[in-house]
Parts: sequence; C-alpha cells; structure tokens
Amino acid sequence: MILKLRFPALFLFLLLVGCRAGGPGTPATTVASFFSKYDNRSGFKTADWSADLLERMALVKAAKLLGGSELTNAITGIRKARVISFAPTTGSAQNLAEQGLLQEATGILQGNKYEPLSMGSTLGSDYQVSVRANGDRVSEFAATGKLPDVADSFVLVSVEGNFTRSQVQALAKYLPQIVQATAR
Repeated sequence: MILKLRFPALFLFLLLVGCRAGGPGTPATTVASFFSKYDNRSGFKTADWSADLLERMALVKAAKLLGGSELTNAITGIRKARVISFAPTTGSAQNLAEQGLLQEATGILQGNKYEPLSMGSTLGSDYQVSVRANGDRVSEFAATGKLPDVADSFVLVSVEGNFTRSQVQALAKYLPQIVQATAR
C-alpha cells in the first residue's frame, strides 16, 4: 500500500517540477502572450520599432559595410517589430530571472514551430535567432539573448514581415545595436 501512495506522489512532484521549468507562473503560449504577460512588470521594458528607426540605424551601417541591398530589402519587408528586455531591479525581479524567462521563451518558439536559423558567428553566443518560414520565405523571426553587461538580463525580439533567410541574417547582424539603443 505504501508503494502505491509513493508512486502517485512522486509522479505529481515530477510533473510540478517540469511545469516550473517552463517559466515563471503560467507559461505563455505565444510570442504575443509573452509580451502581454510581462509588459509593465518590474524590470521589463517593451518597445515597438518603427521602420524609420531601423532605416536610420541600419542603412548607414549597411552603406558602409555591406553595400546595403540585403539589409535594405529586409528593412522594407518589416511589418511589425517589438523588443522586450529585462534587467532585474528588485528581489522579486531577480526571482523571475532565476525561474526561467529564457526557457519560457524558447519553449514558446519550439511549440509554435519556429526553427533555429544558423547564424554562424554573426551574433556571437548572446543571441539565438529562430524563424517561421515556408522554404526560403520567412514570415516572422524571433531572437532571444541578453543585454550587454547586465547580469541575469533577458531579451526577446519579434519581427513580422516578408523576408528571405539571407535578409533575416543581414538584419540580425544589427540586432545587438538596435536592442541596446531601444533598451535604454
């Protein structure tokens, strides 16, 4: 009889531990619900990007570095772009970082059929880019990472539009600078 009671208790414990690994509180199920869940919470900052901001920041660099065509085409393909960044400011905010913001966001991307995009050494190890695509056509991409020089920080970037994979790679090269400019 004791064995019968221990197994369900152990199963329930493992189930609860597995649920907590999915992120703080009730895990969000979509990128949009992740933004809604954490918008206006302590330590979080959300920004919507305009194409004008992207053009000003990226086209100048593109003209100098890349000649501009892939990046310019990527920028013109943007319909909507958002970034949410997190830097712990209180003890409870620190607990959010420890509870798994990155794991929650990664679970959302995997559950919604985003596929990792190989970026090589383009972004270093701080950003992971995933796309929703049909062949070479990308309708949305998301990137997760951290703010530079901020311990236990987190960033989720969501960009919707019409891109090729190479255009996403060209735009993703500038994500660290864009995130840093919008997270201030």
